[in-house]
Amino acid sequence: MTAPSSSPVREPAWPVSRSAIGLWVTQGVLGTLLWAALLVPALLLLPTDDLPLSLLPWVGPVLLVLYAGVAIGLEPRIRYRVHRWEVTGEAVYAVSGWLTRTWTLVPISRIQTVDVTRGAVQQLYGLATIAVLTASSSGTVRVRHLPADVAERVAADLVHRAEQVRDEAT
Repeated sequence: MTAPSSSPVREPAWPVSRSAIGLWVTQGVLGTLLWAALLVPALLLLPTDDLPLSLLPWVGPVLLVLYAGVAIGLEPRIRYRVHRWEVTGEAVYAVSGWLTRTWTLVPISRIQTVDVTRGAVQQLYGLATIAVLTASSSGTVRVRHLPADVAERVAADLVHRAEQVRDEAT
């Protein structure tokens, strides 16, 4: 999955796996259930005698439905459209974030470690995350939600490239 070498100013070429949409929907459902579990006891404990407080039981459910609509219906599709990654001849870079966009680049020559991790929910969807680390704490690129086999191949390729660059430098 290596694209032709070019300037990293453009958007990276590769999207994350489409399975990431399912993962983000699952996370949205779990978040909605958590908020609902907190909301129901709060609504049961509220007094409903006062007029302003009698309207309050409607605010929580309305906000919960809005949250669910964004977290389940909107956010996963937007994230899929904006999360991108690429490995070129010179660097690994990724763009992520749906509200705050983060663009990170790590030159191949600066790579020290490449990790592949699979979280519990990622495993359900056959996904993995590649973390490309440098000596700088701010130089880490995380490419989340790749198919596990692709992540392993890309990680092995990056390790091989980083070793070649180090051998050429000595």
